[in-house]
Amino acid sequence: MRTTTLRAEVRESILDATDRLLSRYGYKKMTIDDLAQEVGIGKGTIYLHFSSKEEVALSHIDRIIERLKERLRAIAQEDAHPAERLRRMLIERVVFRFDSVQHYTQSLNDLLSALRSRLLARRQRYFAEEAEIFAEVLAEGKKLKMFDVQDAIVTAELFLMATNSLLPYSLSTSELGERRDIEDKVSRLADLLLAGVEKR
Repeated sequence: MRTTTLRAEVRESILDATDRLLSRYGYKKMTIDDLAQEVGIGKGTIYLHFSSKEEVALSHIDRIIERLKERLRAIAQEDAHPAERLRRMLIERVVFRFDSVQHYTQSLNDLLSALRSRLLARRQRYFAEEAEIFAEVLAEGKKLKMFDVQDAIVTAELFLMATNSLLPYSLSTSELGERRDIEDKVSRLADLLLAGVEKR
């Protein structure tokens, strides 16, 4: 049990160091040697957890999405009107991603271009998993006769597609702008989307 815990702690330390190094150097300049030095472990230990620098970076992105899904689930389970929960979830999915990568400056562009082919497949999974969380709240609102939706999962997917244009993975770092501007845009978009499903 202690070995499993220690292994998980080392893995988390590597991913924490990845975040710092992506911010400091960017993906192209970051090396496995840099990671090992940042964590204070041998280079071989990195390879016990990850097969390559690419896998480290992809796992770092996976972790961001896992943390986001935890936050979305927490909001989805709150005792609030379904429309208010959905609104907060839409804002959270954009702002959380922004907060997770805004300190990367130009390195975000390097990271995304280097990992593009493998990241695209993962993004499909990310969005499908997020859609399931949104669909639960939409289905609840439909059951309570608050929402007029035919298919909760299809509606959830459309909500995500609409807000994808504001994600840092769709915009360069210079296009991201200020956090408050992103939050304002997604708030207005969320209001528009919810107006389309709420029963009058």
